Amino acid sequence: MNAGGNSKTAVFPPVFENSAARGRAVIVCEHASNHIPAPWGDLGLTPDQRHAHIAWDPGALGLARGLAQRLDAVLVHAPVSRLVYDCNRAPDMAGAMPARSEVHDIPGNATITPEDRAARTAAIYVPFHDGLHALLMDRIARGLHPALITIHSFTPVYFGTPRAVEFGIINDADDTLPRAILDAARTRTTLRCELNEPYSARDDVTHTLRLQATPYGLPNAMLEIRNDLIATPDAETQMAATLAPVLAAAMAALTPEPVM
Repeated sequence: MNAGGNSKTAVFPPVFENSAARGRAVIVCEHASNHIPAPWGDLGLTPDQRHAHIAWDPGALGLARGLAQRLDAVLVHAPVSRLVYDCNRAPDMAGAMPARSEVHDIPGNATITPEDRAARTAAIYVPFHDGLHALLMDRIARGLHPALITIHSFTPVYFGTPRAVEFGIINDADDTLPRAILDAARTRTTLRCELNEPYSARDDVTHTLRLQATPYGLPNAMLEIRNDLIATPDAETQMAATLAPVLAAAMAALTPEPVM
């Protein structure tokens, strides 16, 4: 186990899919992967832990791909487990490289030095957000008026407490798009939908929105889907088919319209 990596650690840029898309949505999946690259060994985790929700958002990438295809959207996703670096957290936040996730200790993160934190930040966080920022600026310049939508999944039970909500829509400073998504979801689906559940900006979960969308006045929303509803590839496909019309309807109400 190499907990921190070193200053010569390779760079792990984001993955871009459907880059030529002309749709308004830019779909982001920060917790797409449970991959722990060689510089960090296994972080002291068991195989079961490395495949559990603490390491990634199960089902989120498959759902994000399905939405990107249906909405003609660019998809941007992180290639590394959030336990190495959580790209939805700023470098000074404890959750960026957590020593504990829910009831699980993360031994490889227990004694990270400032130098190790800086190396992980440079290797994962900086290229991810630089790449996403460049994409958004390019689309703004082209008159596409991007709407930033991040895709996450959450567990049915958290710290022993069941969660009834199935689809959560979270906002940062601007709740225009999240409320439009909520209204469309309640009209068009049978999902139990809530605004700012099971998390909210108060839980420091809107970092990507706050960094990439809020300063530019871009419509934005963070979507949370309960992971038992997207537990198989078929379920991911079905959920994408359910939610794509919801997102399309919500974005259709936004102004200005993109230049085609």
